[in-house]
Amino acid sequence: MATIDYKSAGVDLDVYQESMRRVAGHVRGTKTSRVMPLEGGFAGLFRLMGEGSRKYHDPVLVSGTDGVGTKLKLAQMTGTCDTIGIDLVAMCVNDCLCLGAEPLFFLDYLAMGEDDPVRTEQLVKGIARGCKESGMALIGGETAIMPDVYRKDDFDMAGFCVAVVEKEEMITGKSIQTGDVVLGLASSGFHSNGYSLIRKVIFEHAGLKVDDLYPGLEITVGEALLEPTQIYSEALGKILEDQTTNHGVTGIAHITGGGLAENLERILPENIDLNIDQDEWVVPTLFTELQKLGSIDLAEMRRVFNMGIGLVIICKEEAVENIQLKMESMNQPCYKLGKAVAGSKKVSVS
Repeated sequence: MATIDYKSAGVDLDVYQESMRRVAGHVRGTKTSRVMPLEGGFAGLFRLMGEGSRKYHDPVLVSGTDGVGTKLKLAQMTGTCDTIGIDLVAMCVNDCLCLGAEPLFFLDYLAMGEDDPVRTEQLVKGIARGCKESGMALIGGETAIMPDVYRKDDFDMAGFCVAVVEKEEMITGKSIQTGDVVLGLASSGFHSNGYSLIRKVIFEHAGLKVDDLYPGLEITVGEALLEPTQIYSEALGKILEDQTTNHGVTGIAHITGGGLAENLERILPENIDLNIDQDEWVVPTLFTELQKLGSIDLAEMRRVFNMGIGLVIICKEEAVENIQLKMESMNQPCYKLGKAVAGSKKVSVS
């Protein structure tokens, strides 16, 4: 009678070890001076105060977690898995940046139906690249092989970001006042939101394939839809570099599902409205062509997608020129979208 082992149940530990060997170099490449060595340990160690770090008087840890949703399906369809990890990091770190926090470290979770060392390496390579762009260390993670839960070629990802901010310098939106200016930093595309609608329109309704040209653009559907989510660590670091409230920023919002209105309303005081002028920026072709293909209502587009604005900064009038000059020096498009007025915690886009 044949014996039963883990491999016959769908998990090959030798293949798993090959995956871990492949990702080790990518993880090491994200190491910062505050990562503490712990050979063979069960957790990651990170010093809050260390070489090259600022000195915090009353530090507050800021955490965020997210995934990349059904954008994973595009990676599976195209076989391109080395950028989706950037999306994973971006969706987590951009949320933490909204508090004015300094990103510290990141952890990931990968779940698969069957271990694939090449794909695992591609996924972690993207995560590592995102961590480097954010100034974070990738100090830990987990790869779970779960046959019968996931199909053979299926996988899922989740990420966890930890950042820190001085309590007195935390940006929450509570200090937003009438007359403050709304600035928008351009997105790199759809980021990681609305992909269930995108896939339905592109592949089911319009019948396009990943290798077809995206309407109105000179790149393929696959390339357009897999463009990684913009990471705003460097841009915000430049804006907040004086590390005091003198930068004039009163609120920051990451524009994800819910669009401009719903995400900005989350940070508004009860007595403030924001009036956004849609004419202040040109909605990218990526969005307008999708709208045409699916005959999607404009209100639905604005609620589901970022419409070309990935991060919003609300600041004092006197800070606008300085912020715009800094963004110009980084080739980061920055638009003056509107102003804060007296109201009841509402955002209008017209």
